[in-house]
Amino acid sequence: MSDSILYKVRSGKPIKFWYFIRKYMGLVIPDSWYRIRLEQRFCRVSSRPDYPYIQERVNYYIQLDRTRPIPSENRLAHHQSWLHYTGPIGQYRSNMFHKAYYFDQHDITRWFPPSLRWNYCPGDVYFTPDDPAIVKSRLISSQNQNSVLLKLDKLRHFMYVKDTKSFIEKQDRAIFRGKIRQSRLRTKFLEKFFGHPMFDCGVVGKNEGCPDEWMAPKRTIHQHLDYKFIMALEGNDVASNLKWVMSSNSIAVMPRPTCETWFMEGKLRPDYHYIEVKEDFSDLEEKLNYYIAHPEEAQQIITHAHEFVAQFRNPEREELISLLVLKRYFELTGQWGPSTHP
Repeated sequence: MSDSILYKVRSGKPIKFWYFIRKYMGLVIPDSWYRIRLEQRFCRVSSRPDYPYIQERVNYYIQLDRTRPIPSENRLAHHQSWLHYTGPIGQYRSNMFHKAYYFDQHDITRWFPPSLRWNYCPGDVYFTPDDPAIVKSRLISSQNQNSVLLKLDKLRHFMYVKDTKSFIEKQDRAIFRGKIRQSRLRTKFLEKFFGHPMFDCGVVGKNEGCPDEWMAPKRTIHQHLDYKFIMALEGNDVASNLKWVMSSNSIAVMPRPTCETWFMEGKLRPDYHYIEVKEDFSDLEEKLNYYIAHPEEAQQIITHAHEFVAQFRNPEREELISLLVLKRYFELTGQWGPSTHP
């Protein structure tokens, strides 16, 4: 069932076909209609009761501390899991990289003059660019100022679940399903716990370069929710399942994250929003057994996780924060000021 149409329908993940149909239909509206409304949206933001919170989010996503101009030469460089584009925002095309990244950026860039220039690095970015760039993911580091976060690859990363099963009703086990490839962390976890009775774990995909016995059938999101604990292990960058796991009544289990996205993984508190374990997983069994024996403390983590997720579930505010991040980006690259008009 793992690669069948039936699995895709039942997986619990959004269906890409309908997402792209809706996005293509949205292209019928001229970008100029958005541009003439941009200043009006910016003028109203300071009167919002949540304006201090919005400012805090914007400051978190873009941490440039001085003006840095965009290189004048256009550039397009393809890499294995990401792309680097330098040029006008209006000349970025859907065939340059995965279509999801095109539509996600177009949702925001269509509000701005198409001649404005940027560095855009869609994909799994696990390094800090040499010049200020818009990215989906960045290293959690004090030296990541050139990595400016936008809400990208939304369909895959920003999905949530309605979990009707309480923590106490779930199995006293942890589940992991995912690709492995060159992930040192996932390899280490599987070497230690594949076949362990407390874990239902396995690798999905093709050509994963792992022992054949590690390969396992896919599990739907609904099937994941039968377990008290769900492993959220970083792959190329972040753990893509973390958002929906934290919206469930199961608990995300992971070492401290090294990368972050629009979800602000760098603000997550260990053993408050998720269960933190050591990178070598030497304390994993002990931690899980502790929370099995202390379900009240486990429920507190679930409650805190739900509170953290809730801040991302206001579409109008999320769009406004994205617009302000991009505006700040153009300001700090010397392209936006009092004389700039959409």
